[in-house]
Amino acid sequence: MTSDDIQSLPPVSQMMRDCDLSPKKKFGQNFLFDLNLTMRIARSVPNITTTPIIEVGPGPAGLTRALLMAGAPRVLAIEMDKTTAPLLTRVADASHGRLTVIYDDAMRVDYNSLDLSGGYAICSNLPYNVGTQLLINWLVNIANGAPIKSLTLMFQREVAMRIVAKPRSAQYGRLSVLAQLVADTKILFNVPNTAFVPAPRVQSAVLQIIPNPEKIRRIGDISKIEQLTAKLFNQRRKMIRGIYSDVDWAAFGLAGTERAEELSPEQFLTLAKNIV
Repeated sequence: MTSDDIQSLPPVSQMMRDCDLSPKKKFGQNFLFDLNLTMRIARSVPNITTTPIIEVGPGPAGLTRALLMAGAPRVLAIEMDKTTAPLLTRVADASHGRLTVIYDDAMRVDYNSLDLSGGYAICSNLPYNVGTQLLINWLVNIANGAPIKSLTLMFQREVAMRIVAKPRSAQYGRLSVLAQLVADTKILFNVPNTAFVPAPRVQSAVLQIIPNPEKIRRIGDISKIEQLTAKLFNQRRKMIRGIYSDVDWAAFGLAGTERAEELSPEQFLTLAKNIV
C-alpha cells in the first residue's frame, strides 16, 4: 500500500480551481486545506492502518487525502454535492481502489448495507447543519449493534462541549446523555475558525467517541432513553415531578424536585427502563 500517488496530487486549493469548485452555503460547507491539520485528525483515528473509514462530506477531499496518506485500507466517502465528482474521481484514481465515493444524503444512507460488517471507524469534518443529527443516528446504531469502532469528528466547539458535558453544567443535555451512555468521549484539540475556507463565525473542535461495550450491554432499548431525554430536556426548567406526576421518585433515590440537567446519564438509564 502506498500513498505516493496521493501525495503527488496538486494542493487541494489548486484542484478546486482546476475544477471550478467553491464552498456551497446550502450544504454547510467549510473546507480544510491545511495538510498538517488534516493529517493530525487522520492520525487520531485508532488503528487507522487496519480499519476501514467512513467519511461524510469529503468536499474537495482535504481530509480524505490525509486518511489515505495515513494508511487507511479503505475510505468510503459519502458526498451530497455531485459537483465535487471531477475532483473526487481524481483522488479515487490515485488511491488505487482504496477510495469509494457514494453520492447521497448521509442522513438517508443505510450504513448496515455498506459491506463493512467487520467493523469501521467514522472520521469526518461534519457539515454544521446536520452534524448533531448524524451523531444521534450513529449513537442509536451503535446501541443497536452497529460495528462502529470509533468516531473522530469535527464539530462546532459549542456542540463538542455539549457532548462531553457533565450534569449540572449549562451545556449538559440530551446529546450528553446519549453519547455518554453509549461511549467514552473526549475533546482531542481545538481548531480555529481561520483554518477553514470560508472561515465560519464559530470555533471548532475535534472530538473522539469510542463505543464502550460494557455501557452498550446495559442500555437495552435505546428508544426509551431517546424518549425520556427528549421529554425532560424539552422542559428542562421544570421539576421532573411536574413532567411525570405519577412516579414514585423516592424509589429511585430522588425527591422529584430535580430538573433534567441534574440527572446523571446512569440515572436517565434507570428511569428509562422503569418509567417509559
